[in-house]
Amino acid sequence: MSLEEYIERHTTPEPEFLSRITRDTNLHVLNPHMLSGQVQGELLRMLSRMIRPSRILELGTFTGYSALCLAEGLAEGGELITIEHNDELEDTIRHNLSLSPLGAHVQLIIGDAKEVISNQLSEFSHQLSAVSDHGYDLVFIDADKREYCTYYDLVFPLVRPGGFILADNTLWDGHIIDPDYDKDKQTLGLREFNSMIANDKRVSQVILPLRDGLTVIYKHPEQ
Repeated sequence: MSLEEYIERHTTPEPEFLSRITRDTNLHVLNPHMLSGQVQGELLRMLSRMIRPSRILELGTFTGYSALCLAEGLAEGGELITIEHNDELEDTIRHNLSLSPLGAHVQLIIGDAKEVISNQLSEFSHQLSAVSDHGYDLVFIDADKREYCTYYDLVFPLVRPGGFILADNTLWDGHIIDPDYDKDKQTLGLREFNSMIANDKRVSQVILPLRDGLTVIYKHPEQ
C-alpha cells in the first residue's frame, strides 16, 4: 500500500454526488487529473467549514467538484461565484452542480477570469456590498498557472481583511524545483507566484504538500 492510498483510506469518503462527478469526469472529460479528488476535496470542505464564508470566489471550475466542496461551508444565505474559461464544459458543470442542493448556491460564469473580474469589478463590488461590507471571505485560484500573479493582484482588493486565498498546484508535481522545467511557462508562472506570495508582507502563507501543492494565504486584518 502506498502512502497516498493509506491517506485516502483514512480520509472521509466522498459523498455519492461527488463520487459520481469523479467517475463521470474520468470517463468523459479530458485531463481528469485536474479534478480535486477525495483528499483535497475534503480539505477544501473542512477549510470552508472553519472559515464559514458568506462569499466565495473560485477561478477555474473544471467540472464543479471543488465548487461543491467549498460550498459545503457557506454561511446561511451565502453564495459562491465560480468562473470557467472552457465553454465546452458549461453543460457538464451545470449538470454536476444540480446533483447537490449546494449547487443552488453556486453562480457559474463562463469567461476568462481576468476579463470577467476586470470588466465586472464594479458589479462585483455592488454584489459584495449587498452580502458583506468587507469583500470575499475566501478565494480559490485554480485556473491558468501562467496567470496566477495577475489573478492574485486582481482579487486581492476584493478579499476582506482577515480573509483567505487558496492557490492550487503550487508545487506542480515537483516541477517547481526541477531545472528541467526552467523554460516551461506554467512552471515559471507558479515560481513567480510563489516568490510573490513569500515576499508579500500583507499576508501570511503556508504551502501544504498535499497532492500537487495547495497554498493557504491569510490576508492580515489591517490590510
